[in-house]
Amino acid sequence: MERARDALFELSDAVIERPHVRSLAELSCSPVFRRKWSSTYEALDDGLLNRGTLMRLCIGHIAEEGRPILAGDHTAWTRLWARTLPDRTYEHQSTPVPGRRPITIGHAYSTVVWVPETEGSWALPLLNERISSTETPCEKASQQLEQVCNALSVRPITLWDSEYGCAKFVRQTSHIPADKIIRLRTNLCLYGAPDRCKGRGAKPKHGRKIKFHDPGTWQNPDETLHVDAAGFGPMVVRIWNQVHFRQAPDHPFILAQIERQQAPYTKRTPRVLWFAWVGLDPPRADWWQLYTRRYTVDHWYRFAKGRLHWTQPMLSTPQRCELWSDLMMLNTWELWLARPIVHDEALPWQKPQPRPVPGRVCQGMAGILAVIGTPAQSPKPRGKSPGWPVGRSRKRKERFAVVRSSRYKPKPQPSAA
Repeated sequence: MERARDALFELSDAVIERPHVRSLAELSCSPVFRRKWSSTYEALDDGLLNRGTLMRLCIGHIAEEGRPILAGDHTAWTRLWARTLPDRTYEHQSTPVPGRRPITIGHAYSTVVWVPETEGSWALPLLNERISSTETPCEKASQQLEQVCNALSVRPITLWDSEYGCAKFVRQTSHIPADKIIRLRTNLCLYGAPDRCKGRGAKPKHGRKIKFHDPGTWQNPDETLHVDAAGFGPMVVRIWNQVHFRQAPDHPFILAQIERQQAPYTKRTPRVLWFAWVGLDPPRADWWQLYTRRYTVDHWYRFAKGRLHWTQPMLSTPQRCELWSDLMMLNTWELWLARPIVHDEALPWQKPQPRPVPGRVCQGMAGILAVIGTPAQSPKPRGKSPGWPVGRSRKRKERFAVVRSSRYKPKPQPSAA
């Protein structure tokens, strides 16, 4: 923290101490926030946090044993009626209502997290940045992954959802020293290694097709495994080597099809899954099972929005929103480092947890904060505010239209013949 560090630090402690708030100003009612309610907004307006230094500080706590597991995704901060907030775009947001379009209006944030445990819901963010209207999620994710990998001393394994399973993302991250496990959509068509040149015409770039919707093209895999995995039951794994996207023939990868024989053929629990290993290092035998650790980033989004009040404030500028989002990273790492010493303050209807989740650690942080105190300096009263100057006219705040980002191009309509 480079500016307004005392107010930002106490605001961060107030987020952990207050489980329920209805506005940003209500955090000033916390006993750990010793300033007036207006200082909550002033801290975000005047504060400055070095995001690069924060990232390197977090990377310094990553365990050096083995290869670190990173995961990436993006989410939406809904601001439907914030007409004075610039650079709002249409973003994807799932909805449980059948037939309703899964979209919202607001800002999108891309996150790269470190998954520290093989089991559990802990995900520690290394970068959490806003996606502007001129960027796409793939472009932002590739930039963040490059920053993180350049600061790491070992080559990580990264996990990505099906939105990043495209030729564009593979090309943009081909120079980054990281191996990627990407879930692929079920409607893709990939190509194998090209055949030998017959001496006439141009050299072929693509081999035989592998259509995910056509089982007839699944013939002759390079390897077929019958696995009985714990928690998944018997599975048939088919592996193809040297597979590529049509738009990225120079970037081959390993394709794996996972057929869960006991799973129902539904959208929520699919029976057939497709994964890609994109990287230089050869994967281990059960590399596709690492993908289950990617869901921790979804747990962190839910925890940050529900318990850390990430999307609760109605801030008026993107700069304030980005600084407030950086505090979510600090709070998460603070909870992770305090996990070994926190006392489990379980509610009467809650069961004890031998391995506490982030929400349970947050319940017991009040006792630690009361003992260790705060390094923030005490506030210095400045007297009464002079108020609005006499004779100065008030201007209506500027309204901004929703930006229709070029990342989602409308489908061409058929011409009327």
